[in-house]
Amino acid sequence: MTTDTETDVFEEHRPFLTGVAYRMLGRIADAEDVVQEAWLRWSAGTREDVREPRAFLVRIVTRLAVDRLRQLRTRREAYVGPWLPEPLVTDFGPTVADTAERAVLADSVSVAVLVVLESLSPLERAVFVLREAFGFPYGEIAATLDRSEAAVRQLAGRARRHVEERKPRYDVDPVQRRDLTERFLAAAAGGDIEDLLVLLAPDVRLVGDSGGKSKAPLRILESADKVGRFLHAVAHDQLSDMEVRHLELNGGPAVLILSGGKPDSVFQLDIRDGVIQCVYIVRNPDKLITLADA
Repeated sequence: MTTDTETDVFEEHRPFLTGVAYRMLGRIADAEDVVQEAWLRWSAGTREDVREPRAFLVRIVTRLAVDRLRQLRTRREAYVGPWLPEPLVTDFGPTVADTAERAVLADSVSVAVLVVLESLSPLERAVFVLREAFGFPYGEIAATLDRSEAAVRQLAGRARRHVEERKPRYDVDPVQRRDLTERFLAAAAGGDIEDLLVLLAPDVRLVGDSGGKSKAPLRILESADKVGRFLHAVAHDQLSDMEVRHLELNGGPAVLILSGGKPDSVFQLDIRDGVIQCVYIVRNPDKLITLADA
């Protein structure tokens, strides 16, 4: 039987555990499933010898997430079109007051980084998340994954190099990023393709995730001309009862488009040198459910 104290302990750590699981899996529903399974194991087990509940629970969640990630690999290989992580409303709250720590957490949950993490093995991803996002010691990660510390350091080095090689280096002031996002939206809505093209880098990319369930490019678009023309066409295909909301998703400004009061699309931008380098669009309705009340 679970006591109120044991329940309180778990609920205290639930947001942290969900953050670990989301970075591992890239989908809120999968992260919540893993955390719920951890709760069932916590509530059914004996905890007299658990001295550090957070470390114990992170161990359970990480192992469950690794197993879930291995199961998801086959499903994602059959995914229709490009895959993007499910948009996550980010609010690190008063528990993360340090600006540097907040920046690390925001970066670790950014769309660009989560896309790169998809190319890591499950164990590499677990090590990277625990070490780079949350600063866990190598010894603790080794115990969590039932590996030697030397093996974990190897995994960490390999994962870090992989991410650094593929991660876009877009160090942009948040105010500038928000300003360019608003200019992008205004240019797209205005319908003048020249106003839009001036905001796009020559080699800009557009990645659309529909899962085959709504309209979006089934391949990544490359070049300002192709991306600009696509966005210009989208702007002319007005949705019924369209509403636009600005919010923070995955650590940065984003635009949520609603149609008939329901989430239809999410736009997020990667910016460098004052122009847009990549446009991410999520239109898979399964990934927009949690934004209904955003």
